[in-house]
Amino acid sequence: MEEVRKEEVEDNTDIIMEGALIARDRVGVQDFVLLDSHTSEAAFLNNLRKRYQENLIYTYIGTLLVSVNPYKELDIYTVTQMQLYRGVNFFELPPHLYAIADNAYRVMCSEYNNHFILISGESGAGKTEASKKILQYYAVTCPTTEQLQVVRDRLLLSNPVLEAFGNAKTLRNDNSSRFGKYMDIQFDFKGAPVGGHILSYLIEKSRVVHQNHGERNFHIFYQLLEGGEKDLLCWLGLERNPQKYAYLIQGRCAKVFSINDKNDWKIVRKAFSIIDFTEKDLELLGVHLSILQESLTHRKIEARSEEVLSPLNVDLAFYARDAVAKAIYGRTFTWLVNKINGSLANKDSTRKTVIGLLDIYGFEVLDTNSFEQFCINYCNEKLQQLLIEMTLKAEQEEYEMEGIEWEPIPYFNNKIICDLVEQKHKGIISILDEECLRPGEATDLSFLEKLEEKVGDHAHFVTRKLADQKTRKSIDWVDFRLLHYAGEVTYCAVGFLEKNNDLLYRNLKEVLCNSKNGIIRECFLLSELDSRRRPETVATQFKNSLMSLIEILMSKEPSYIRCIKPNENKEPGKFDDCLIRHQVKYLGLMEHLRVRRAGFAYRRKYEHFLQRYKSLCPATWPHWHGPAAEGVERLIKHIGYKPEEYKLGRTKIFIRFPKTLFATEDAFEIRKHLLVSRLQAKYKGRLGKRDYQKKRKAAIKLEACWRGVLARKEAKRRTWAVEIIRKFIKGFINRKKPLCPENIEFVRLVQYKYLMKLRDHIPRNVLDKSWLQPPSILEEISEMLQKMCIRNLVRKYCRGVTPERKVQLQQKAVTSAIFRGKKEGYQQSINLPFADTRLKETDINPKVLQLIQGEKVKYATPVVKYDRNGFKARDRLLVLTQSSAYVVEMAKIKQKIDYATLKGISTSNLGDGIVVIHVPEDNKQKGDVILQCEHVFETVTKLCMLANKQNLVKVVKGSLRFRIGSGKEGTMVFTVGPEPHVFKAKDGQLTVVSNQAKS
Repeated sequence: MEEVRKEEVEDNTDIIMEGALIARDRVGVQDFVLLDSHTSEAAFLNNLRKRYQENLIYTYIGTLLVSVNPYKELDIYTVTQMQLYRGVNFFELPPHLYAIADNAYRVMCSEYNNHFILISGESGAGKTEASKKILQYYAVTCPTTEQLQVVRDRLLLSNPVLEAFGNAKTLRNDNSSRFGKYMDIQFDFKGAPVGGHILSYLIEKSRVVHQNHGERNFHIFYQLLEGGEKDLLCWLGLERNPQKYAYLIQGRCAKVFSINDKNDWKIVRKAFSIIDFTEKDLELLGVHLSILQESLTHRKIEARSEEVLSPLNVDLAFYARDAVAKAIYGRTFTWLVNKINGSLANKDSTRKTVIGLLDIYGFEVLDTNSFEQFCINYCNEKLQQLLIEMTLKAEQEEYEMEGIEWEPIPYFNNKIICDLVEQKHKGIISILDEECLRPGEATDLSFLEKLEEKVGDHAHFVTRKLADQKTRKSIDWVDFRLLHYAGEVTYCAVGFLEKNNDLLYRNLKEVLCNSKNGIIRECFLLSELDSRRRPETVATQFKNSLMSLIEILMSKEPSYIRCIKPNENKEPGKFDDCLIRHQVKYLGLMEHLRVRRAGFAYRRKYEHFLQRYKSLCPATWPHWHGPAAEGVERLIKHIGYKPEEYKLGRTKIFIRFPKTLFATEDAFEIRKHLLVSRLQAKYKGRLGKRDYQKKRKAAIKLEACWRGVLARKEAKRRTWAVEIIRKFIKGFINRKKPLCPENIEFVRLVQYKYLMKLRDHIPRNVLDKSWLQPPSILEEISEMLQKMCIRNLVRKYCRGVTPERKVQLQQKAVTSAIFRGKKEGYQQSINLPFADTRLKETDINPKVLQLIQGEKVKYATPVVKYDRNGFKARDRLLVLTQSSAYVVEMAKIKQKIDYATLKGISTSNLGDGIVVIHVPEDNKQKGDVILQCEHVFETVTKLCMLANKQNLVKVVKGSLRFRIGSGKEGTMVFTVGPEPHVFKAKDGQLTVVSNQAKS
């Protein structure tokens, strides 16, 4: 089976190669293996540029796909395109992402083995998009059932969730993956997707607490603040403005016009429901958003009502705060991945085959390279080593099978660099771990000194101290430089120890282990506190997980996609030679091409080579009756192949140079035209001169008639085009006149175009005031449509308002009429819904309910009442019924106020909770009631609405007079200060101090 499949692929390889020969001058070759100067970077770039300028963004190197980001929409990802590549042999159609995906799928189904597709490239090169396109291809083309549809949806929607929590805007990319991801898609024996599993690598936790200028924190923070529902934000205790949170504004670009956070939140919310997130699981948002609410004082760290007293000084406390934030984010991200894995897991125990998608960070060389870049570049070294080894292995196996001697291929073996980084006891990671674990005070400089001592003589390592005089100027005292396969990278050692340790103070970890939040408790286990074993460092964890990943990949059949960013400005059509040359180098494309060529650009089975080119040799034309291998040998000797230009294997001919193949193809084209001419001459000779002249005249007449038909058809088409253009020019000139034959078609076209465009820009809710600007001739119609649209939106909104919501809106309207623009705290109270009551009837003493003579309690709330004599504070209840207000102490009614006798209600314009209820001067009442309540806007609104006396509320400034009783009056003074306080001043006045208002 394997041999048959290989034959099919090889046959189609040659078909596509031969097809590419015809257009090679204009669009280059679609397989770099056919480049004559395969060791020349200039030739490589020239071929890439030719194809990019023709919107041909995909090119092969054998079975490796090179993809250049076009930075514009191309019509090559439709369902039609998917069906076109479905089930087609790899080289039968032009290079495409779908060809890679389909080839992996078909081979997996036919040979029942596992595959992986490795997608790499730098930030902004299109890795994440390529991964999405492959997932979409499998979702559309693989067989499925209604039951498996759920699995398909979960596979697709796991992406936006992981992107929300793991991607961020960077200087290079608005949606940069800040973690590595490997996803296994599991297929059953029918080839249907039945499950999946995700592994994540090295989430960039430092981004949670620090972002460079022009960058943002992870998407989820901005998505939730921008698109989160009001109730959800209220539950999380958040304000919608990201400027309130220091962790979100360090990059000074919290709002990015190219990112629709609100819409992205809707997608994430939908994805949560598809991948089996319960309301309890949404505590995850509370955990992540608590990071924003971490506040810091000199001795106390708080995070969502959980606190720990600490003896830390201010600097260490800030460090501890950031460490907690990073630890929470890192571990809950792992929890999220595990949760998604739980929803993707397939419970069927039957054997499954998988296709793995590895979307991994590309080689990074920034202005300042830190611990993260060190780990990322180490990862790329390992993957480059894997790529070369697996490619070499495949080439060598084919050579051995064909009986051709394997000639060693010169290439850069980066094992020496991998060993420098990962070798036990001698590598950089081991030295870094030693510094982190050793007793005494270790610093980044002591780590650098230890590196100089232990690996200072390594050919690929240099520091300022070890460098020669010329190199020394480019390396700082805190830097070290590694000579990677992709070039030199200078790393700043500052922060290496801190990021590698990633430890929390024990008392902080203890708080997290005993958290009230279930997710945090799952992430920080109590067993960690009991364990005396020191946890592995970040670098060692990453090294071990990378080793496991390499083992996984080595057990699967590989496919490779290398993504290239054509320019830094995301401009379509711009091809930056310098930038692309750098990426070609660090992606190892020239190395791969050199290995793939293995000395031979072209290989084809004898039968197919002979069938195509047999006309070039008299001994093989028109038929060859012997073995195909002998026929090919006779053919190439007649053509004049030199011994160094080819090799003959057991079943194939191997041609070393593309120019040899091109010359053979050109000779074939010439021969083909010559044969046609000879056939024409032969046919002419068989006819008599007279018959030939007759046939010739008939042919000329027939040709003339046909050309006449074509000319008349073209003339008719041009006449029609001219008439249409004239008609629309005349229509434009007369567009402002009433409808008439001269302008009707133009006006109808303008109306159609406007209405079709308006269809996609209709406001979605009442608050959206945008409206598509109409052309002048449609202003009246546009105004009428806008009114109809608004009326419809209002009607739709009103129908959707529940009775409970209607009551809330009515109460809020009353509150607005009373307090808007008059009292501090009103603006903050808008988003807080009013409660029906703050105390249920069961919370009120039954004796009180008897004393109010069975009236139904409409509202009750705890208050503080200030006595009229001495102004002592007393805890009371304020109970409102349909007809009266009661001030209650335990089982006693201290004061009853009938709404009919209510003279007024007073509050201050400040942020205190004081309410004065003014009562008439009679023997029944002892004087005005002075209360202080927590929910002042709610309480006053309820009282006004029950009494139906909204106009009696006064919001006073400075002071107010109130009646003490028996003809006496008192004064209440309102002021501001650092702490809220209510007391009797020396002059006998009641003084109310509220917090200083924030500017």
